[in-house]
Parts: sequence; C-alpha cells; structure tokens
Amino acid sequence: MNTFALELWDDEASKCRFYTVRWDGAVLNETDKFFKKYYAIKEYKEAVREPLSFVLDSIGEFVFLYPNFPLRLYALKVNNRSDLVILFIGGAKSAHTNQASKDLNLKWVEACQFARRIEEAIRTNEIAIDNKGRIVSSDGEHEIYL
Repeated sequence: MNTFALELWDDEASKCRFYTVRWDGAVLNETDKFFKKYYAIKEYKEAVREPLSFVLDSIGEFVFLYPNFPLRLYALKVNNRSDLVILFIGGAKSAHTNQASKDLNLKWVEACQFARRIEEAIRTNEIAIDNKGRIVSSDGEHEIYL
C-alpha cells in the first residue's frame, strides 16, 4: 500500500472527533472526494446530504446501515471508541452486496486496507491516542504518515 496521511477531518462535534485519510501527494482527502463526487451527481445530490448530516450531527452510537440507501461511506471506529472515527471513501451501491457493486467493491477493499494499516500502527505504538482523545504519532509530530 502507498503512503497516506491520517488527518483530522472534523472536531466540532460534541461526542466524536472525525479523522480521514489522504493519499500522499493528493490534494483532497478520501472523505472530501466522496462528498464532492456524489454531490455533483444530480441523482445523489440529496442523498449526500443525509450521511453528511448523520456523520456530523448524530454520531454517538456509530451504526451506519441503511439497506435501501444508494450510497455507502466506510469508516473505522478507533479501538471501538464512539468518540474517534476515521472516515474513508465510499461509493454508489449498484447491487445488493459490496462484492457485486462494481465501483463499491474496490472502495471496500481500499477501506479495509486503510483500517488494517491504522490498527497495526496503534498496536505497534506508531500512533497513539493522547489524553485529549486525539490521534498522535509516537514522535509527537502533527502529521501522521503510514
């Protein structure tokens, strides 16, 4: 897997701090790519507003399962904490399962790879959660590259 940065996406919610990933050299992070791409598509414009509102306003118990919803946004609850979530990318659900959805399957695999690398970095103390509930690198740098 190529190098990616783990970066703060939103910390204004009262119950949760959101992070995302950005490929090294990319202008936009993966979560912003998701929202920008699907907001620009007429048939998904309204649908994009729902997960954005849900993510920012309602997160508490992080459950994101809407069987008939046309979009998927993948995320990782850090160490099963409800106050730290890393948002990845997602896509349009064109079939009943991720595997059968042409575009979505690749996004799912990519999100799983991001999640495994982040969980490994936590396990090996390459990154940690500080006493303020922020994800930090073991050397104290602000940017985290994995």
